[in-house]
Amino acid sequence: MRCPFCGAQDTKVVDSRLAGEGDQVRRRRKCELCGERFTTYETVELNLPRIVKRDGSRVPFDAHKLRAGMMRALEKRSVSTEHVDKAVARIQRSLMSSGESEIPALRVGELVMDELRQLDQVAYVRFASVYRHFEDVAAFREEIERLERHPPEARRQQLDLLEDLEPDD
Repeated sequence: MRCPFCGAQDTKVVDSRLAGEGDQVRRRRKCELCGERFTTYETVELNLPRIVKRDGSRVPFDAHKLRAGMMRALEKRSVSTEHVDKAVARIQRSLMSSGESEIPALRVGELVMDELRQLDQVAYVRFASVYRHFEDVAAFREEIERLERHPPEARRQQLDLLEDLEPDD
């Protein structure tokens, strides 16, 4: 592995351990030339299905794009990066285990919404508002009411969505 600091090719693995949900190996490395330390992650390269977008075009699955969309919905929410990484890994595993070579983008969106629903209800509603093209406040209210009727199994300590929407008395 080439050193990112000096470009030397002689680096030594100092420590290795599992990362994520056991599907990555985290390696601490040290450059033999300059002495700097850095971290690398090793993952299995698998053939994920292509994503069929609404317009019929096909694009390769992009975990970075998926993660960025989730992070946008989770902006300013108290959800750890580790939880997001685990959710992305679960989505990837679900896509791989389907055995399909192509998957509609709508199905990926539903998987993201399922994960966000478990992680953070506010992020879930944010994502749903864009994903489902909410047109007005009534659509938001309807989604929030659906969320309250069918709360996630492992409900985290979160702000109550309706308290956020109701004016102070």
